[in-house]
Amino acid sequence: METKTETSIELASRGDFQVFAGERNFEAAQRMAKVLAASKIVPDGYHGNLADCVIALEMANRIGASPLAVMQNLYIVYGRPAWSSQFLISCINASGKFSPLRYAMTGEKTKDSWGCFAWAVDKSGERLEGPEVTVAIAKAEGWFSKNGSKWKTMPGLMLRYRAATLFARLYAPELTMGIQCDDEVIDITPVVTDPAPKKSLFEPAPEKPAAPAPAKPKTLKEALKGAPVSEEDIKAYYKAKGQAFDEGRVLENLTGVVNNVLDFLDSKKSAKQEDKLI
Repeated sequence: METKTETSIELASRGDFQVFAGERNFEAAQRMAKVLAASKIVPDGYHGNLADCVIALEMANRIGASPLAVMQNLYIVYGRPAWSSQFLISCINASGKFSPLRYAMTGEKTKDSWGCFAWAVDKSGERLEGPEVTVAIAKAEGWFSKNGSKWKTMPGLMLRYRAATLFARLYAPELTMGIQCDDEVIDITPVVTDPAPKKSLFEPAPEKPAAPAPAKPKTLKEALKGAPVSEEDIKAYYKAKGQAFDEGRVLENLTGVVNNVLDFLDSKKSAKQEDKLI
């Protein structure tokens, strides 16, 4: 029989806290999430977003990481959550299950055979090797042909990132939690392959005729036709942030502003719902 009842805060400080393990934990998580959501240090997507802060607390507990580290390295790419590759590598190195991750390069650097596999030594002393990734595989999977792909400009780095991701998938799936890396999500989106694929890593891609650029809207009202937010919503967002509203700057980065405003509106709705529950 226990002589002392541990509080949720004590459990959280030791890494044993599970947000959804009971009503007491869930209430404690909401109190902690309110502090995070009110902080100006957390990424914009979490600022004022109580619900996502609660989820970040749960994910941080599961992988044994800091909630702030999770918030800074979990992105929404094409509507899907994704880790940064650097964060996943740091989780593997900090897990204590393996030696620091190392990379073995294979093939010839300027050819499609150029590749990499990640390896480490586990606690028993066994050397573990992840699957090999090559430039040929990147091209066959369509990663290399995507417009703006970093595979074309930084193939060595991308080979290492993808090798590390596959190592984690194979030997430490509890760290990834089934979530892909940001570069993986970008790579698997549908692409239009070049009619004449490049034969080698440094062969220039064939030039394509440039499409005429659409006429830019002159006013914010014109640009927001059919958009899910209004000009009043954008002004309210800037007012809440304590920033001056500048129509010209908004027009220059309209897509990013609209996404931020949508997150802002969602967070306000979530905050109202959570206040009713508490």
